[in-house]
Amino acid sequence: MEKPSAQKLDPQIAALIEAAKNGGAPALNTLSPRKARSQYLAGVRMLAGTPPKIAAVENKDIVVPGTRALPMRIYRPITTATNPLPVLIYFHGGGWCFGDLDTHDHICRWLCANSGVLVVSIDYRLGPEHKFPAAVDDAIIATRWVYENAGQLGADAQKLCVGGDSAGANLATVSALHARDNNGPKIIFQLLIYPATDMSMTFPSHTKYGDAYRLTRPLMIWSSLNYLRDGKDILDPRASPLLAESHADLPEALVITAGFDPLLDEGKAYAEKLSRSNVTVQYRCYEDMIHGFIGMTGSVDAAKDALKLAGESIKKATGN
Repeated sequence: MEKPSAQKLDPQIAALIEAAKNGGAPALNTLSPRKARSQYLAGVRMLAGTPPKIAAVENKDIVVPGTRALPMRIYRPITTATNPLPVLIYFHGGGWCFGDLDTHDHICRWLCANSGVLVVSIDYRLGPEHKFPAAVDDAIIATRWVYENAGQLGADAQKLCVGGDSAGANLATVSALHARDNNGPKIIFQLLIYPATDMSMTFPSHTKYGDAYRLTRPLMIWSSLNYLRDGKDILDPRASPLLAESHADLPEALVITAGFDPLLDEGKAYAEKLSRSNVTVQYRCYEDMIHGFIGMTGSVDAAKDALKLAGESIKKATGN
């Protein structure tokens, strides 16, 4: 398999990849989901560093009538504003099988501080315990709940944004599509960080970068098998939003990709499809980065740069 030259990787990323090789930790796809989640959290904490200060953090549950509670975490920025604030609903990454409020706590703090908006992180259900479309259903429920309860959160329901990274960006796109097709709520902005948009995994970048850059093809297959019910789900636009019949009339978007990421091509393809559908799109590829770099805020300078870009884009979209 032909690989791009290692010299083209950001030196900080190259050093982390080398350290991971020498560390000897088992690949996540060789572990049970429970052990994979624990190892993933430990790895995140090693690279996260110290996030900026914000005003407050609160854990709260969305009560889904007759069934369960859907946990969320609310981040409030330091601000002198007295009016309701714009709000970003954030869905964490982790292949729909791992990740939680804690693995992405530092990312949400950075987004809150950089944008000056409320950030609501959603702890959606994971596979294999809860197969597709459970995560999608939770994302849609959470989006509707935040809109309908914006007042009690101190949020402006007319300035509603969705976002996420990887699997979470997938859920953000699907939430936006669902809102468009089901009479709202009105979403004004999407933050899509290396989004998963096509579960077929057939784009060239899946082969080119699927071996040595943290997110491997075996891990993606493991995640897909744990998330989807069967092969038919691959063609469902709720799993593969690139396959939606139309991408018109969707919210403005910032799409961030990484140059050494198996998801590079499908992230770029989604940005292009939005643009061709007359949706305002800002596309930024961090050419020397790998999948997951956005969470490496304590170790990789580009992570902070990307989160600064995200914050500025949210500010501009919301007029904050």
